Amino acid sequence: MPLKMNKALFTAALWMAGALPAWNISAADAPALQPACDRACLESFADRYLAALAVRDPTRLPWAPNARFSENNVMLRIGDGLWGTSSGNPTQVLKFADVERGRVGVIALAQQRGQPAYFGLMLTIVDGRISDAESLVNQPNPALPPSPGGGDPKTFFHYPEMSRDLPAANRTARRRMVDLANGYFSTLQLNDGVLFTSFTPDCRRQENGFESAGNPRFERPEGKLSCGEQFKTGNFIFDTAVRDRDYMLVDEARGVVLSRAFIDHSAAETHGRLADGTVVESWIKKPGSLSMLELFHITAGKIDRIEVVHIDVPYRMPSVWRRDAD
Repeated sequence: MPLKMNKALFTAALWMAGALPAWNISAADAPALQPACDRACLESFADRYLAALAVRDPTRLPWAPNARFSENNVMLRIGDGLWGTSSGNPTQVLKFADVERGRVGVIALAQQRGQPAYFGLMLTIVDGRISDAESLVNQPNPALPPSPGGGDPKTFFHYPEMSRDLPAANRTARRRMVDLANGYFSTLQLNDGVLFTSFTPDCRRQENGFESAGNPRFERPEGKLSCGEQFKTGNFIFDTAVRDRDYMLVDEARGVVLSRAFIDHSAAETHGRLADGTVVESWIKKPGSLSMLELFHITAGKIDRIEVVHIDVPYRMPSVWRRDAD
């Protein structure tokens, strides 16, 4: 009668003898694999990129052979755009990373010919090289006072929640985070007061450094409202569409989602009706669109902080990175 052998020992013996391929060992028995580029590694790429940008030298970076680079939704030669006008180290740097997808993002103040500019960046790292670099640069006119369309770089800040690791109990599943961010854009599109996402009661938002929701200093009443209460008014009824949405980076530990989207304003409607029935005149006088990188912070399944870098682009300008099927 043949001797009985423990199944795990028998499998291991066959593998050691070369009779079984290595992948036949159970996941429980195999050593844990480390990601090719962990958070520290990804953030180091962001640091290196910003340092190279400060001295206008992209050759300091390891680019993939077919690397793609865009600035303000235009594909450019690496070394063009801000690479030729940068005038110093970016400041107020906020970093976030998606280890699963090998991506790292930044929101900061870049320096362009001695003037600060709102700056958004996402890098994709493959095999230790930068394969994609996507950036937005919005330099406000220093002669114009701060407004909802452009904040004051002198008072620019990041919400502290954006850079803190969340307790495990307050983290949200990756797919759910994307759903919440997409629901935000669905709420914004043809806003009629119906919410398709979840907000905390104190949700705040800033756009190009200007706090446009949850801001007690806002000159109009709607800017003092939290994100959710603001949307319930239907105040964004003149947003025609929010398209070319993409959710490129999810940092579950920090609770953030970096997204790309375009907001179209057709300007076809001269008047609209708010959620309470009030008829208002449209403040959008000509067709145009916004191209944006938007960072959502999510705590326990609710959006509580938002930071956005956006620029004006021609009406219905398509995304150079992704195009909606419809």
